[in-house]
This record gives sequence, structure tokens and C-alpha cells, in this order.
Amino acid sequence: MNILLQKFNTPFGTPPFEEIKNEYFLPAIQEAIKIGKKDVKKITSNKEAPTFENTLEALERSGELVGLISGIFFNLNSAETNDEIQKIAKDISPLLSEYSNDIMLDEKLFQRVKAVYEQMDSLMLSPEEKTLLDKTYKGFVRNGANLPEEQKLKLREIDKELSKLSLEFGENVLKETNNFFMEVSDKKDLSGLPEHVIETAALTAKEKGKEGSWIFTLQFPSYLPFMTYADNRALREKMFRAYGSKAFKGDENDNQEIILKKVKLRHERANLLGYKTHADFVLEERMAEAPEKVIDFLNNLLKYAKPVAEKEVKELMDYAKSIGGPDKLEKWDIAYYSEKLKMEKYSIDDEMLKPYFKLENVIDGVFQVAQKLYGLQFKELKNVQVYHPEVKVYEVLDELCRHTAVFYADFFPRPGKRGGAWITSFRGQKKQNGEDVRPHVSIVCNFTKPTATKPSLLTFDEVLTLFHEFGHALHGMLADGKYESLSGTSVYWDFVELPSQVLENWVYEKESLDLFAKHYETGAPIPLDLIKKIKESANFMEAYQTVRQVGLAKLDMGWHIAKATEVKDVGAYEKELLKETELLTPVEGVSTSTSFSHIFQGGYSSGYYSYKWAEVLDADAFEFFQERGIFNKDTANLFRKHVLSAGGSEHPMELYKRFRGKEPSPEALLRRSGILK
Repeated sequence: MNILLQKFNTPFGTPPFEEIKNEYFLPAIQEAIKIGKKDVKKITSNKEAPTFENTLEALERSGELVGLISGIFFNLNSAETNDEIQKIAKDISPLLSEYSNDIMLDEKLFQRVKAVYEQMDSLMLSPEEKTLLDKTYKGFVRNGANLPEEQKLKLREIDKELSKLSLEFGENVLKETNNFFMEVSDKKDLSGLPEHVIETAALTAKEKGKEGSWIFTLQFPSYLPFMTYADNRALREKMFRAYGSKAFKGDENDNQEIILKKVKLRHERANLLGYKTHADFVLEERMAEAPEKVIDFLNNLLKYAKPVAEKEVKELMDYAKSIGGPDKLEKWDIAYYSEKLKMEKYSIDDEMLKPYFKLENVIDGVFQVAQKLYGLQFKELKNVQVYHPEVKVYEVLDELCRHTAVFYADFFPRPGKRGGAWITSFRGQKKQNGEDVRPHVSIVCNFTKPTATKPSLLTFDEVLTLFHEFGHALHGMLADGKYESLSGTSVYWDFVELPSQVLENWVYEKESLDLFAKHYETGAPIPLDLIKKIKESANFMEAYQTVRQVGLAKLDMGWHIAKATEVKDVGAYEKELLKETELLTPVEGVSTSTSFSHIFQGGYSSGYYSYKWAEVLDADAFEFFQERGIFNKDTANLFRKHVLSAGGSEHPMELYKRFRGKEPSPEALLRRSGILK
């Protein structure tokens, strides 16, 4: 009995993680694919004329088991992987690519979809139904349905290879992250580091059998504090070079060849489908619409931000010199001297703030914000199985105490978890057979772990990260669509970051901080002067960060234009792409591209600009909240109805205008950043 092929007899149909064995996944996927193919066969063999119901809705419902099982598997491969799971992934990924292609290149199926599409104007369809029809038809075309048979086969080969390369890229980054650690045996080399960082490093050393020393890793909760506080400049340089050279050392974990192969294959795929470049292909289905529009957007930001960023860097260099620092700052000096200058200017640093951001209090705070805005309640569940003991699970109830979602939270780094923070789901939302199937949503982060003497105390950036990912989670939890493929976060990539980024704004507001920012020992609320300093310092080095983000977005776009297919040297090409956004001397032997998982493993290729794009949306949206009160129910209801609940049911600009009453203003972001006075 393969439990993955049975109906889950668990609370709310949650995955029975403790009963799932690794060996179940491959046969379960194979069986689910067979069932999915039978679903499609029923559609194509239907003798009745194609209709929206017997073709589009039937196709939407097909392959549900494939989605469920692959969702569980690939979430584990990101959050709790091991060699066995990674090996299985290499078998499963090509099967899923092939299955997807079998559907998208099925001529009979396409002809039925096309027949309905051509009648669209005469059909009485709702806006959501029209979106499903339009998206499905374009999905077929964008996946080669109009190609001759020989080119369809070529497309299949490319997709299988791209899927394999993505897995290899991610595995190499994870191995490189886990393989490096820096052991410190002389206590003098810990100078400048906060006590809790030292304590965590001692705990890591103990876990690695090196008791009596201190170990620092490339996991962010270890790496970032070291780069920010360690007085030993040589060790900061060592850590920086280790982090920056991940998968860029010409060894078995090197990602350079993978990048060059992926870039060529993506370009070839786009050309096969009639697009000039991969960027043109991707952006057809984005708010930005075309590469030229993205480049104009980035150049406009750079025009305003770069002169301010250059002043920020000069001020930082002058300050470093004034306190006995080096004549010339290198990249491993920026976080260190920025933190000192921030303290000098605003008398605030993370060590002052962290006691007020105990993880459990911040979780309670984000729950209270969701309650005040949307009437949600969160009840911890102890009877739901989890994939790791650290994972917590909550039932989400609406203002009428109706079941709304299941919410998973996984907060701490582990060797089997990839770095960063993300949202995922184990089940999407949809309306089916008269039932509203509610979603199972998860956020996965890598925060500082509790120690023997201290609970998990978050840096201010980690608080922002938690609110950011929870904003994504709200998009999933409050989904209220008919079709899963258009529900929740299933929206254009340059719109998906709006709910996450807008929620970060509440972290800067007194009315919100008063709910949860309490000293972990005394329970005292965060002092008013600290809140004032948080707001005053919010734009510290903001232009520098904006230029950095623009640089990453330009790097992404540069890898997905025709010129990139001729590249032989990853490092040299990256240097060329980043030239206009470099504010410090480039460092030899490091590369951003080789560990740029967003674009070479995740779904952000030709889409990294969307973070800044969504910042324009979120700055404009939050101005609307501020005008009416940050907990104003009417504004929250508008945002819930037209953004969070609407998902991808209509074009995002139409949804945004219904919420805001107008198109977003880019000036809102520049004003908030202090770049535009």
C-alpha cells in the first residue's frame, strides 16, 4: 500500500509525512502520471463538440494527483533533503517534464482547446473563465503546440535537459554551502562579535565534534553576523571569498558549464517557439511585457539611485578612515563599517533591537496584524504530521471561525535545507464539486537558532523576512478562486511580490510594533525612541542597496539575451554586465551567477527585476493604507478582495486599479527610499 496513492486520512487532508517513505515517491509519481494521462484521454476521445466544461474545466481537473505528490516531494527536496531524495529527484524530474510535454504537445487536445478559444467572444464566460481559457490556449502555443512534429520532439529534449540541469545547479550550491566551514581556535579572532553569535558558533563546533573552538558557516544566520561584526578583517575576507566563490572553483561542484548550457538551451527553446530571446518569451506573460520595458525601468531607477549611492559609499569610506579603517574599502568591509556608521548616525544597531524581536513574539505579532487587517485567527495544531520536529502547524480561521487554511512554519537552518526563505504549498485552493477546497501553505526560513541561554532573537532584517514570507502566505491562505491554476500566488511573477513586500511596511509602524516588539526578558515594550530610530534609519544605504538590486536584475536580463549564447567565460561576462552598477572594486575569484539560484534553479529567469517592480506597487499601495490608517478595515478589504483573494483570475493591472483606483506611481518608491526628495 503506497500511502501517497491513498486518500490522506489525516486532519484537513494534510500530508502524512511520518508514514511516507522515500521509496514511495517514484512509483507514486509513475502511477499518478498514468491516471493523469487517462484523464486527458477521456477529454480527447469525447465524441461531443468541445465546450468550456468538457475541455477546459476537465483539463484543469486532470493530473491533480501528480500535482499533490510532486508538491510534497519537491518541497522536501528544498526543506529536508538528503542524498537519497536528490537521487530520486533526478528520476522524477524528467518524468514530470515528459508528462507535461505529453499534454502540451497533444494535437487532439490542442485542437479541442483551440476550438473553444476561437469561440471565446460568443461564449458567456466569467472573467475568471476567460482568463483560464486564454492562459490555457497560450500555454499550449508557448509550449510548442503549433510546431511541426520534429520540432516538438526537439522541445521535449530541451525541457528534459533543462529540468536536469536545474537540479544539478541547486545540488552544487547546497553542497558548496555545507562543505565550507571556518574554525576559529583563538578567542581574539572573535573580537567584535555579539555574545549570542559566539555561543551559536560554539554550538556548531560541538555538533561537528570540534568542541572548544568556534565554527562559522555559509548559512546566512552565521555568515551575515560575522561579516557585520567581526573585527578581524582577514577572516571577513576569507568568509566573503568562500561565500562568493560557491560553485565557481572549477571542481566537481562547479556551475559554470551548467549556466552556459542552460542559457543556450533556453535561447534555443525561445527561438523554436518564434521568440527572439528567452527574455522575450518570459516577459510576454508579465506586467512588464517586453525586455526593453524592463531595461528602461531599471535604467530609470539607476539614474536616480546611482548618484546618491556614490555619495553613500564616499561617506562610508570617509567614516572608515576617520576611525582607523583602511584607505580603500573592499566588499568584505561594507557590512562591517555600515553597521558602525549606522550606529554613529542613528544610535541603533541589531544588537539593541534583537532583544525586542524574540521569534515567538514576532510570529504572534504577524498573526495579530493579519487578525486586525483580515479577521484571521491562528490555532496551533499538535495532531498534524510534520517532516521535521522543528516545523509548527496552525489552523487558520476566518472572522466567522470558519476553516480557511492550514499554515506550516519552518524557521531554522539545517544541512538538508537550502538557504534563503520562501513560500510553498502542499495543497492549492479551488472550488470543486460544490466544495471550497482550502489551501495548505508553508513558509520556510533560515533564522538564528535558540541557544542554551537565549531564545531565537531575530535581527531587524529577519523580522522583515518573516513578514515578507507571511505576506506571500496570506496570498495563498486567502485565495478565493474557482481554479487552482489561477488561485493564490498563481499570478504574474512581477505581481507576486506585491502582497509580500507590502506587508514589510507594518514592521516600521509604531501601531504595529506595539503589538509584538517586547523585551524577551522584561516584557517591556520597545521604547518610542527606538521606533523613531528604526524609521529614521530605514533608508540608510538604501540607494546602495537599490543599485545592487538593479545590478542583479541586469545580470539576470544579460544572461537571457542572444549575446549570452556566445559566452565562453562566465566570470568575464558577469563582470561586463555588472560594470555600470559596481560601486566598489570587483573581487577576482568570486561570482554571483554560479549561486544565483533564483534564475538558474528557481522560476525567476528574466524576472529578477520583479522585486523592484513590486516595490513600486507596494510603496504606492502602502501610501493608500497610510492615508486611511494602516489598520483601516475598508482599505484592507479592498486589498483582500482585489489582490489577495483574486489571485490570477484577471490581469494584475486591472486588479490593482480596482484596489487603488489608479495605476501605481513609481515616484512613491523613490520618495519612500529617500532618493527623491
